[in-house]
Amino acid sequence: MPKTHPISAILLAGGAGRRMGGEDKGLLKLKGKPLVEWVLARIAPQVDEILISANRNLDTYRAFGYPVLPDKTEGYAGPLAGIARGLLDAKHELILSAPCDTPFLPDDLVARLMHALFAGDFDLAVPSIAGAGQHAICLMRRQVGANLAGYLAQGGHKVQEWQAGLRCAQADFTDAAPFFVNLNRPEQLAALESRIKRA
Repeated sequence: MPKTHPISAILLAGGAGRRMGGEDKGLLKLKGKPLVEWVLARIAPQVDEILISANRNLDTYRAFGYPVLPDKTEGYAGPLAGIARGLLDAKHELILSAPCDTPFLPDDLVARLMHALFAGDFDLAVPSIAGAGQHAICLMRRQVGANLAGYLAQGGHKVQEWQAGLRCAQADFTDAAPFFVNLNRPEQLAALESRIKRA
């Protein structure tokens, strides 16, 4: 990663976990290790600063050794609230967002997103798999923070809808689709645990 473009990352672990029965998704375990720890291991070598967005179990998240940022928005306002807080607190002009339920993100994620971002006059870049954007994972310029604050103030909460109003590049990761496994439901986590044990 070029030293001229240091990057902050905001790891999104602040959701209500409704599809996981209200569990704190980042702390659910895969192969005995919390999901957030899997994502940290993937992201940390690629960035210069890590922030964790969380609204519960703050001390548990702090134990991973990174600053923990609760949302400034009331209630569980979704990933955009975590991104908005990260944009306020990040040290660097480029910020990566990554959800806590994608444990196998590729080790060239940042490099490929950065290449797409700087290929034109873009505000942010998202991975795309066979044309489908993975919108919660994105590399953005800090300047999008004002736009995001306005979107949230108007009651918006959908990541893809917000990004549609910006200049968004797509980085093709079709070749790396298995690395974007997303664990939204208990049965998905159980199935993955079972596959790992059989491997």
